Amino acid sequence: MHQGLIHQGKGLFAGGAPLKEAHAAMLMVHGRGATAFDILSLSGELENLNFAYIAPQAAGNVWYPNGFMSPIPSNEPWLSSALATLEGVISHIANYIPHERIVILGFSQGACLGLEFAARHARRYGGIVGLSGGLIGPDGTPRDYQGLFDDTPVFLGCSDVDPHIPKARVLHTEEVFTRMGATVTTRLYPGMGHTISQDEIAAVKDIMFSASHA
Repeated sequence: MHQGLIHQGKGLFAGGAPLKEAHAAMLMVHGRGATAFDILSLSGELENLNFAYIAPQAAGNVWYPNGFMSPIPSNEPWLSSALATLEGVISHIANYIPHERIVILGFSQGACLGLEFAARHARRYGGIVGLSGGLIGPDGTPRDYQGLFDDTPVFLGCSDVDPHIPKARVLHTEEVFTRMGATVTTRLYPGMGHTISQDEIAAVKDIMFSASHA
C-alpha cells in the first residue's frame, strides 16, 4: 500500500473554538488502540476557550504496528504515512493560526509520533507536549535533525517506571530537543501508571496560556 494512503481519509475531528475564530490551536494525537475522540475528550480538562482542538484518526486506531523503539523500517510504511498525516494537519491549521500559536500534544504512541514529527519539522511552535512518549527508533538512532525550535516550550511527562516508555528515552528526548533550541521541562513521576496526571494537565495549561498570548 502506498504510504500516503494508510491513514489518509480516516477522519479529522475538531473541538473547542472553530479554526476561523480561534486565537490558538492544538494538534492532538491519540495513542495506540485509542481514537481521535478519546484524545479530544482531554480538551474538556484543558478549559481554554480560545483554542481550536484538531485530532486526526489513525487507520485501525494504530499509527504504526510495532513498538516505537523497534527498527524504523519495521514500522514502515505506516510511520511515514502517519508523519505525513501530521504534516498535512499542521499545514491545514496554519492556514488560520500561525505556528507560534500551535501546540502539538500527544499521548503514548501519539506522543512518540508528535515528538518525532516536531523534531523533523523544527521551528518555533506555541508548544510541544509529549505525555508518556519519546523520539522514535532504537537506541543509537542518528538524531541529526535539521532546524531549531527557537525557544519553543516543550513539556515531557512520564512515569519513571512506565511499562512502554523507558525513562532513558524520555531523558534522551529532552537532550535532543534542548540541543535544538527548545526550552524543555521534563517531569518523571515516581510509580505513576501509563496515564495522564493532573500535574501534567496543569503544565499543559501553562503552555497553552503562553501560546494563546503569543
